Amino acid sequence: MHLSHYPRLHFAHLPTPLEPLPRLSEELGGPNLWIKRDDCTGLSSGGNKTRKLEFLMADALEQSSDTIITQGATQSNHARQTCAIAARLGLECHILLEDRTGYHDEAYAHNGNVLLDQLHGASISIRPGDSDMNAEMDQLAQKLRDDGKKPYIIPGGGSNEIGALGYVNAAFELTHQANERSLRIDHLVHATGSAGTQAGLVLGMEAMNSRIPIYGVSVRADKHKQEENVYGLVQRTAEFMGYSPDLVAREKVVANSDYVGPGYGLPTDAMVEAVKMMACYEGILLDPVYAGKGFSGLIDLVRQGHFKKGQNVVFLHTGGSVSLFAYPNIFDLPGYQ
Repeated sequence: MHLSHYPRLHFAHLPTPLEPLPRLSEELGGPNLWIKRDDCTGLSSGGNKTRKLEFLMADALEQSSDTIITQGATQSNHARQTCAIAARLGLECHILLEDRTGYHDEAYAHNGNVLLDQLHGASISIRPGDSDMNAEMDQLAQKLRDDGKKPYIIPGGGSNEIGALGYVNAAFELTHQANERSLRIDHLVHATGSAGTQAGLVLGMEAMNSRIPIYGVSVRADKHKQEENVYGLVQRTAEFMGYSPDLVAREKVVANSDYVGPGYGLPTDAMVEAVKMMACYEGILLDPVYAGKGFSGLIDLVRQGHFKKGQNVVFLHTGGSVSLFAYPNIFDLPGYQ
């Protein structure tokens, strides 16, 4: 796969670090844990969407667009990164935020990612939960066209065939890093939501015959729906790149939905434990919505013996720690003394 055939901007800080987690590995007593730091991509506090936006924003410029539209939940990491690169490129940016959690307290509604969206100069409007967000974006796009604008719609999470190229490339990058240090990666684990990250990783790893299995921990959908969403995007991305849509076998797509809890963006005790452990043992911040739940799944799977002692397990940190400031009361931390 030769990704230079596709328009791409280069603003992410790549390659992102691949680091061992020695204290957590010792504490959990299972496999050797590593972390791929895609929270360090450099765009407005970083995150996994930056890789996707390198391809998506290049496509927008190829189409002479002057306005970007995208959508996400209230504390969307994707929205924040999209606002940031639109500002850098001098493009107007409209963000539609869906109220998926029902939280309306001051911190959640106005801090974290929402604060940064505003700092980057985006136009923000709220939609109720369970809205048809694609239809909402289409309506806004038509209004903007009527006003003489040239809008470009980016799907939630940047997860389409173009955005997924960012994680096809990430698969190449991680494999190269592992090769350089003679690290045999036995498993790659990450939080999976809008499907683009997992789809790109699965496709890239399979195309290289890397023999690195991808294990997604779902943060929203049930197992069947999440796996079908990911596999559908794997097929569409493969076809977009000129390969057979059947390049990747269906069984290569694995998503575990046991750690979603009461719903998307809603805290769980296991997530709180995972965020605290990563902060206290390794000095790394996870977010409550994606990486926190993803890592809570990894912790539990290690405790169950799913990953074996001596194996090398890499956790992909998808970023978003700025959203910690939208959930200030969930960690039961001691006050000042």
